[in-house]
Amino acid sequence: MHHQDSYYQWARKKGVSRRDFIKFCTMTAALLGLGPGELPKIVAALETKARMPVIYLSLQECTCCAESFLRSAHPLIAEFMFQMISLDYMEILQAAAGERAEAAKQKTMREYQGNYLVVVEGSIPLAEQGVYCTIGGKTALAVLEEAAAGAAAVIAFGSCATNACVQGAAPNPTEAAPVRSVIKNRPVIDVPGCPPIAEVITGTIVHYLTFGTLPALTSQGRPAAFYSNRVHDGCTRRAFFDAGQFAESFDDDGARKGWCLYKLGCKGPTTYNACAITQWYEGLSFPVRSGHPCLGCSEKNWYDSNTPFYTHLAPIPNQAIGIDPDKIGAAAVGLTGAAIAAHGAATAVMKSRERAVKKDRPKP
Repeated sequence: MHHQDSYYQWARKKGVSRRDFIKFCTMTAALLGLGPGELPKIVAALETKARMPVIYLSLQECTCCAESFLRSAHPLIAEFMFQMISLDYMEILQAAAGERAEAAKQKTMREYQGNYLVVVEGSIPLAEQGVYCTIGGKTALAVLEEAAAGAAAVIAFGSCATNACVQGAAPNPTEAAPVRSVIKNRPVIDVPGCPPIAEVITGTIVHYLTFGTLPALTSQGRPAAFYSNRVHDGCTRRAFFDAGQFAESFDDDGARKGWCLYKLGCKGPTTYNACAITQWYEGLSFPVRSGHPCLGCSEKNWYDSNTPFYTHLAPIPNQAIGIDPDKIGAAAVGLTGAAIAAHGAATAVMKSRERAVKKDRPKP
């Protein structure tokens, strides 16, 4: 096998300080939900193990996942993203084209047999022998099967690759299929989202380098550290949901005050993703925080199940109060008013008693 510098050796050659290296390891451990005891293992792995070769395939997709991949939210991770991996093939970035590009991919597959990752963006069309997406004269199905044959694992990156997304919506004329339904002889990790969060790939690769295994996955094959909680659970508007304060339209007073968007079609209560915690652009925001309902893009059949997007489709019981949110708005306001009145009355009684005590005190 061709020799590769370790991640740390490569980073040091690029002028990365030891301090920034440790910061990256610490941040990645936190993203993966690992305890302080696991940090030395991450440091040791990245100091000694070679950078992971990666083949990035763009199949039936719109490139939004690649855009997310190239714009990792946190600046430190964005800086290290391409230092940690050896991105040997990616059509969007590579300077080579045609035969030279394909030769580079074949070289990686040959020299790193069983030790490279395949990242797949896009679904795989199966209709008409796969003619709806061809690359270099090969169908997307053939390209994927060839690259995955010698891979350590395959990461299905984005909703097109995990649930066929828009292409797989009814009537699905190209018979678009997700990666998991095609690749059966290699581990497949689903990273859904339209687009997904780039740090999930970072964490997955670091976990593999450190422990030699894939991170813990959910029952749906997703990294548990990022897909075990609902968007709703960490939402910046959750307090308004629990209080029964909902925007009724995008331009009403509730919307301007940042109230819950559940009645405007938000699927946050039924969508599992790290959007509300990790967020995008250095943790600046995510769709719900910026005023747009969650569309539930990381869930299976989301395009068929969740359209029309801005229609409140199904009642979701309020976990804090135990009542349908559609029925608690007025009640919550009434309860709040009663609480304020009670607090005011209690305060008035206390003030009255204080004045009486002062009046009865003997003067000096």
